[in-house]
Amino acid sequence: MVKGRRIREKGKIKLSSYFKNLSKGERVCIVPDAGVRSAFPKRVKGKSGVIIGDRGEYSIIEVMDGNKAKQFIIHPVHLRKI
Repeated sequence: MVKGRRIREKGKIKLSSYFKNLSKGERVCIVPDAGVRSAFPKRVKGKSGVIIGDRGEYSIIEVMDGNKAKQFIIHPVHLRKI
């Protein structure tokens, strides 16, 4: 597994990825972007979940953690559609 970004992805964050529109009910994968500060737990990295709402410019994601459904508030730059 390669650590960090690929050579074509290095540099500034694309504005389209920073301001992307994700609608309620979409399935997303949580992939932290190193160019933007994030404060969500490491155990969430790489997991997939469903968008259940918005809070400002952030999205509320429901992720299964074991047998429990947990909600995390994450910026859309760290989310990728599945």
